[in-house]
Amino acid sequence: MEEKVTGKRFFAVTLLNILITIVEIVGGALSGSLALLSDAFHNLGDSLSIVLGYFAQHIGGHPENRQRTYGYRRAEILAALTNGTLLVIISLFLIVEAIKRLQHPQHINGGIMLTVAIIGLVANFVSALLLHAGSKDSLNVKATYLHVLSDALSSVAVIIGGLILTFVNVPWLDPVLTIGVAIYISFEAWPIILQTVKILMQSSPDLDYDAIEHDLKQIDGVTAVHHIHAWMMDEHRIIFSAHLNCDDLPLSQVERIYSQVEQILHEKYGICHVTIQAEYHRGRDEELFNTPVDEKNVINSNFQSK
Repeated sequence: MEEKVTGKRFFAVTLLNILITIVEIVGGALSGSLALLSDAFHNLGDSLSIVLGYFAQHIGGHPENRQRTYGYRRAEILAALTNGTLLVIISLFLIVEAIKRLQHPQHINGGIMLTVAIIGLVANFVSALLLHAGSKDSLNVKATYLHVLSDALSSVAVIIGGLILTFVNVPWLDPVLTIGVAIYISFEAWPIILQTVKILMQSSPDLDYDAIEHDLKQIDGVTAVHHIHAWMMDEHRIIFSAHLNCDDLPLSQVERIYSQVEQILHEKYGICHVTIQAEYHRGRDEELFNTPVDEKNVINSNFQSK
């Protein structure tokens, strides 16, 4: 069951991130640490992402209507894509700045860096706990959760760097830590971007279509299956449509076939929304994913007109 993250939790996480940002900007300026300043801007971006994530979750809960017959669930997917992309952009910015700092090393105050990083770690850990509940059920919340988690990792890296720099002057350590954290952030964000793009492009979900065809043809009265379409509204809801060739049956018996089809697809394949078109001879020779002849003619005529 999908577990929603409440508005109070989103607000608490946003407030914590804003406070962390202020503390890290001051601490980064005083200590001269690029890692702290980078993490401060990262947290500022997180605050915006968390707000975006909350409103996307709120919009996604709106019911279906005439303008959005499938509802508003894609709002959360768009927010997840925005958050993931923002993480990668921030990471690239951090890497570029860190390379510049490697070329022109600066003295770092390890004590200030260490103190501020510990404060950031505690705040990020609390934020991660608040968001953890919904991170397994929503790509949107997961993207926001990863924002906070990556900040916590950044704080750990900065703490280690602060400990070392308190006792040893290693000018290259701060930018190296920044690059390492940025690579980790990108590594975590990239799968979210790929999955959201896949959903928005209405790519086919990972289903065994040959098994589906076999199971449906085992239903008494079904002779063939063709013209299958399957796509995802979000990371949970799979939409499926197909044409079934059936025996010449009364509508009352066809409805029983529909019920069996829906039960098989829901229980065995996790498909939540099914649309079936029953046919007798029409399309019997088509393949599972074959484009109907009339659609092909329309496509060809469009290309020829251009």
